[in-house]
Amino acid sequence: MVNDMPAYRLSKIALNGLTLMLAKSVKGDNVLVNAASPGWVRSDMGGPKAERSLAQGADGIVWLATLPDGGPSGGFFLDRKLIPW
Repeated sequence: MVNDMPAYRLSKIALNGLTLMLAKSVKGDNVLVNAASPGWVRSDMGGPKAERSLAQGADGIVWLATLPDGGPSGGFFLDRKLIPW
């Protein structure tokens, strides 16, 4: 199924690349740049069969937005864990 969605997959590659570029461009300026996946969330977009609540989807995003100085930068996260790509 994923192989049938090249535009979606390419958009994620672009997002990850942009995240790395921005993180490197502000390195040393006390700015953290990261990307987050909320997972499949029950919302208008995800639909009622999605496996995560809105709160579960938002948790990692809020965590990244409130990281202290010196936190990770240039990463892609799901459930507060770094996802290699």
